[in-house]
Amino acid sequence: QVQLVESGGDSVQTGGSLRLSCAASGFSMRGHCMGWFRQIPGKEREAVAGIYLGTSGQSTMHNASVKGRFTISHDNAKDTLYLQMNALKPEDTAMYYCAAGKYCNLGYPRADYWGQGTQVTVSS
Repeated sequence: QVQLVESGGDSVQTGGSLRLSCAASGFSMRGHCMGWFRQIPGKEREAVAGIYLGTSGQSTMHNASVKGRFTISHDNAKDTLYLQMNALKPEDTAMYYCAAGKYCNLGYPRADYWGQGTQVTVSS
């Protein structure tokens, strides 16, 4: 079975940093489009960052709201997806989800699989 499990969410103060991790089982992230999404209850889900792990290279995309502060990356040896979050703001508070798909759409995965989410809370 294909599963994605996120970890690393926590409560931090404005300006702090966190690194989220996404571990996969049942498939290899290589050759897929991976990404991070976030959602506040009652609000629309928002794409945060995406990465296409092609066999000949990779490309990344970051939402304008997090560009320059967040960085998506992938560790080939561990086949683990990361989201490094710096200079966190209260508006970054959300449940963060890892997602995987065979294809990207404008830099973000057309998700076939989703993790259960990890909570990030940023206080003033």
